[in-house]
Amino acid sequence: MTPIADPTGTHGTPSPEGSPSAGVAESREESRHRLRRTLEALIGVHFTEGNAVTVLHNGVEIFPAMLDAIRAAERTVDLMTFVYWQGWPAEAFADALADRARAGLRVRVLIDAVGGLQMERGLVERMEEAGVDVQWFRKPWVKSPFKQNHRCHRKVCIVDERIAFTGGVGIAEEWDGDARDESEWRDSHFRIEGPAVDGLAAAFGQNWAETGRPLYDDRDRFPDQPHSGDAVIQVVRGSASIGWDDIHTVWYVLIRSARERIRLQTAYFSPDAAMISALVDAAERGVEVDVLIPGPHFDKRVAQLASESTYSQLVGAGVRVWNFQPSMLHTKVLLIDDAAALVGSSNLNRRSLDHDEEVALVVLDDVTTQLLERHFAEDLSRSRQIDLTRWENRPRRQRALERAVVLVRRWT
Repeated sequence: MTPIADPTGTHGTPSPEGSPSAGVAESREESRHRLRRTLEALIGVHFTEGNAVTVLHNGVEIFPAMLDAIRAAERTVDLMTFVYWQGWPAEAFADALADRARAGLRVRVLIDAVGGLQMERGLVERMEEAGVDVQWFRKPWVKSPFKQNHRCHRKVCIVDERIAFTGGVGIAEEWDGDARDESEWRDSHFRIEGPAVDGLAAAFGQNWAETGRPLYDDRDRFPDQPHSGDAVIQVVRGSASIGWDDIHTVWYVLIRSARERIRLQTAYFSPDAAMISALVDAAERGVEVDVLIPGPHFDKRVAQLASESTYSQLVGAGVRVWNFQPSMLHTKVLLIDDAAALVGSSNLNRRSLDHDEEVALVVLDDVTTQLLERHFAEDLSRSRQIDLTRWENRPRRQRALERAVVLVRRWT
């Protein structure tokens, strides 16, 4: 795949946003402004001021926050998810959504038809009987067969057009708890208030439109979004296409912009050549690069092999790769210096960047980035670093499996 034009004009050297001209040191604000304008110019979507961000750490915080917001809804609830499976969260969300629909609210639910295959029987019927408009995104073979590999991986909940949630969580018992053991997945989700809510609402609307149901009705007020906090946010949507999409561009620009640190955690790690090159270039120019991915409790062996096939090249270049030990790591967070955080539904893998509908937030906010840095450090303390010498002595069978999975990496 051919990468987009490098904003630096040269590969393998620091970009303008990562290397101040004429040797004059940039302040954090100058660096942040340069990054902001680079992303606005390349994506064509402006950042919004005055947003409030609440970081929700694991299911123990995520589910109560989302359920409380839904139960307090007064006019509308829109929920879009990839995973809707089983267990008490699936039951609780169905009950809360059904209750709001019975109260006369417009409640819409969009579930990916593949991601929802394990959904508990009877939940859809329970919601529909209460008046919830439940739709499936791209039922197998109903739409064009060429679309079947392109799934809706976005996780968005909009309440009363004022409060939004996004991140990595699925509605299933796997996410319950606080990542204490293998039964409790590690994840991060985000509650948003302010002008950025409109961008997340647009992500829902874009995929809802494909169902053929009305895009809006007289219960939508399209209110002006009040300034609710100090966070500056760009909402980026990625849609399945041929070539690079906007989320691909955001990952690339942020990694290229780093001057001091890159902290990356992702559930599925299978970057293309351009992304690997960006990470290697960062390490070689002296940036501290830490990549944190699942360890012994990885939920998909093929995806794990795709990650492992990159270890030698990355660790050999100075990138520190870590495996999270207690449970499945499902978090999607990228931290760049003290300047920016990328959060949302997108992993750094070929499936997210080449095939799926995704949504991400670039957040410029000291409080948010500092809290996410602390969470990252806590996760590292429960992780094991890949040692290059030991890794190079791995069994031949492991090497053979890594080579074999290269053939399907584009779909992992």
